[in-house]
Order: sequence, then C-alpha cells, then structure tokens
Amino acid sequence: MAGPRIGLVNRDPIDTKFVLHYNRVMKAKLRNVTVTLEEDVARWARIEAARNDSSVSRLLGEILKERMLDNEAYRKAMRRALARKPFPKTAGRYLSREEVHDRAGLR
Repeated sequence: MAGPRIGLVNRDPIDTKFVLHYNRVMKAKLRNVTVTLEEDVARWARIEAARNDSSVSRLLGEILKERMLDNEAYRKAMRRALARKPFPKTAGRYLSREEVHDRAGLR
C-alpha cells in the first residue's frame, strides 16, 4: 500500500448529491450574467445568500424570477379584468370611481 502523496491535504469526501440532484431536476438552460453592485448592496447580498445557504448568483436569480412571475400574474389579472363585461347600469362602459362609490345610484 502506497503512503500519502506529498502535497495533498487529507480532506473529507465531497458530497455531490445536491449537485447531481440539482442538475437532474433543472430543465431550463441557465445563462451567466455579470452584475455590478454598490458595495453595501453586494455586502447585503453576500450576507443574505449565506443566511439562506445559497450563492449570490442563486439569490439574485430567485429575486428576479419572483419579480418576473409577479409581473406576469399582474398582467394576466389585468387582461382578465378588462375582458369582463361591464357592470350593470353602466351603459356598456366601466364605472368611474365616483359611480362605483355612489351607493344610491346603484339601487
């Protein structure tokens, strides 16, 4: 049996289960993006990523994806609202703010 190689550090084996699982589950193609941040923003991002046991890259990706989904949900809701038929007693148009709050006019 050969002795330890000179210059190599005795390390614990690396757990690659998370990486393998992540690569198998992830179907989307990822792109690298360079981002320039102010120092205090970068410091906050590093701390926040560490709190979430994540990287700054993944943290920014999650924040941007959440914002994208929020915008998409808002646009879908707006399209649904505008596609609805107008309220009764409106002569085929949407009510104005004053008409909506005029309770006597809707009776």
